[in-house]
Amino acid sequence: MENSALVASLAILLMAALVGGVIAHRLRQPIILGYLVIGAAIGPHALGWVSDQELVRSAATIGVALLMFTLGLEVSVTQLRQVGRVGLWGGVTQIAVTAALGLAVGYFGFGWTLAESAVFGMGISLSSTMVCLKILMDRGELDSTHGRIMVAILILQDISVVGLVVLEATLGASGESPLWVLALAVIKAVVFVALAVAAGLWIVPWLLGNVGGVRTRELFLLTVVVLCLVAALGTSVLGLSVVFGAFVVGLVLRESKFASQVLAEVTPLRDIFATLFFVSLGMLLDVRFLVDHWPLVIATVGVVTAIKVGVVSAVVRLFGYNARIALFTGFGLFQIGEFSFVLAQTGINMGVVTEDFYSLIVAAAIITMLLTPVSLAVIGWLHHKAPLYGLAPFLNGSAKALDGPPEAQPSDTVLVAGYGRVGQNVARALRDAGVPLVAIDIDPEVTYKSRCDRVPSIYGDASNIHVLSSLDMKKVKALVVTYPDPLSVTATIQSALKLNPGLRVVARVHRQEDVNRIQRLGAVELVSPEYEASVELVRRILSAEGWKQDDITAVIERLRANPAICEPDAATVGDG
Repeated sequence: MENSALVASLAILLMAALVGGVIAHRLRQPIILGYLVIGAAIGPHALGWVSDQELVRSAATIGVALLMFTLGLEVSVTQLRQVGRVGLWGGVTQIAVTAALGLAVGYFGFGWTLAESAVFGMGISLSSTMVCLKILMDRGELDSTHGRIMVAILILQDISVVGLVVLEATLGASGESPLWVLALAVIKAVVFVALAVAAGLWIVPWLLGNVGGVRTRELFLLTVVVLCLVAALGTSVLGLSVVFGAFVVGLVLRESKFASQVLAEVTPLRDIFATLFFVSLGMLLDVRFLVDHWPLVIATVGVVTAIKVGVVSAVVRLFGYNARIALFTGFGLFQIGEFSFVLAQTGINMGVVTEDFYSLIVAAAIITMLLTPVSLAVIGWLHHKAPLYGLAPFLNGSAKALDGPPEAQPSDTVLVAGYGRVGQNVARALRDAGVPLVAIDIDPEVTYKSRCDRVPSIYGDASNIHVLSSLDMKKVKALVVTYPDPLSVTATIQSALKLNPGLRVVARVHRQEDVNRIQRLGAVELVSPEYEASVELVRRILSAEGWKQDDITAVIERLRANPAICEPDAATVGDG
């Protein structure tokens, strides 16, 4: 009977996760929200379909371990370099300030214990990587300025989870000095890291090499899972979190030649157990608590929103970005993240937070996740309406010329809006061809980089008509819009055409819905990177097959005349 109950519980959990995930996907919401909501529906506080709570907790623990193990495999020093100053120092500042404000509000405002307030502060300092990436991809803004900043801060937040878990270990100590407990936790962590590095240098490569040599995927996967769970068990024995052990062994394996294969083998298993983890989190949500304490839940959501939006926006502004980018980033990162659940769950296991406190955190997290796409849509609408209400100068900032004043601008200038990777290549080609140009970018770090490339540039938002007015737009012959953010592309073209209706515009575009909207602005030539890549692939494969150049050209012309659109959000347009 016990075996039957075990199988039934697992079957119910996985089937419920499937239903919740499908519904969330159909509603264009992150799948994690489907898992959380369906978990709350089948949990002990609602339908009560799963009776073996210990089984759920055990599966969730394995899911957390595998989740952090793969995070360690994916983190690299190169990644940290790529996030830049705003990702590294901005992320550290955001976490520290948010945690401090959360602790103060929890202790003095809500009257919680110091331990609960600390868990609250650390928990709300983290945002949801899964939710943010899903929203940015759906909006076509993953490579926009605020999208890059959000991803950079999210990477730093994910890495910081390990340190926050170690710090949280000091909260459960009773009758001991917190500083001594923290020092002891750090010593244990250093000892474990030293042992893990030693094993990574001499034992793990030998073990994986011998197992991999027998060419049996099952044994290789089993070895990897055993390493992960043994590391998690080791830190648990030392009084540290299983999260820390799993992350460290993943980090050690990241530097081995087996990293790619390990990640490929363990990812499907991780996804299954991570699904159980998120469903189990939802099961802890007490719907009756939500109904009975809705004023507290709303107050908590309001506090989290105010703190996160305020701190993140201020940090972004501190690094030189304008108010529009700061607001987009702040409202994009204001939700409570999935790793916050790890901290709260650890707090329950340590006995420093109550089930009601956990229910409050889960409820606030789900609500803030659901509000994130709505808030970004509102900010986008406000950006479009800003000129009507006189908010454009506040949101977009002003222009600052670098490497020469705008009045030295020659006739027949090409304006390159966006000086990222695409913009840099365009500017370099134009400069080498002797074509006069001016670049404009909203990222101060990117703009200053143009000095090394000897490209005259302006710091500012090209979508702001006041920024464009710092140039003599009558001398601008053509505008090249290279950034992928569809809202900014549309606003930039509108502002530029108001100042110079005869301007020739070439813009980068990705989604078909953006193509339709931009083409209504006038004679704008659109280029889709995905479409141009498909044309080049066809050209090269036909050339490899021995086709004549004239025949290849004919095929390409037919392809450009009849582009195929397979997905509603994939733009496949030609040269205009």
